[in-house]
Amino acid sequence: MPAPVVTAIFYNFSTERVTKAIPGIWDIGTPAEMLRVRQDTAVAALRGYGLADDTPGVPQAAELAGIAARSAPVDGRPLFAANLALPWPDSPLAGLWHAATLLREHRGDGHVATLVAEGISGRESNVLHAAAGAVPADFIKRSRDYSDAEWDGCVAALVERGLLTPDCTLTEAGRQLKDHVELRTDTLALSALGALDDDALERLFAALTPITRLVIAGGDIPAATPMALRRDELDDDSAGL
Repeated sequence: MPAPVVTAIFYNFSTERVTKAIPGIWDIGTPAEMLRVRQDTAVAALRGYGLADDTPGVPQAAELAGIAARSAPVDGRPLFAANLALPWPDSPLAGLWHAATLLREHRGDGHVATLVAEGISGRESNVLHAAAGAVPADFIKRSRDYSDAEWDGCVAALVERGLLTPDCTLTEAGRQLKDHVELRTDTLALSALGALDDDALERLFAALTPITRLVIAGGDIPAATPMALRRDELDDDSAGL
């Protein structure tokens, strides 16, 4: 896949960084080899936290998340569709990881579609995210490979639209837009759960939450991530229906 296509699908990554990696990465390993390493590494990490195929909750979570992921609509969701086309893992732990990956990419594709509809470029979206206080600007700059000049250029473009102040804080219009993007993204993501009734959703969340707590307790996942995940949401293992 050419670098411009990868950049388009992943949306907010640096074009220069993608171009450095694609297609040279395939001299290191084939796509099939990379996919195998990705899955094996993920499963090894989960096992390192004490999880196994027969850990309470894992088989049920794998089954229910798998039903949701397999039934989710692919329309306009290229990264989700690409992962959905991969062979399904045989073991419950690997299957759970794969299903969670699919659901994440399904939501991510919907997020990209919403940003595009609002005229926010991939690089601008990171700046808007940091301005909303979701994640520190320095963290985003490092993880998404911004030069000071590029960052300042994105800030200037958003200031011109009335979404940011010159010191990179949200205006009222910026706050409204950010809230709309997040709400619309969440709404679009609900379609991935359409195959599960309320009882199945509650069972899925009840099974997943202790697993997630165990992974977080391992200490490897940083408190700040580009997705701005909130750990206090793990205080309740309900689906919140």
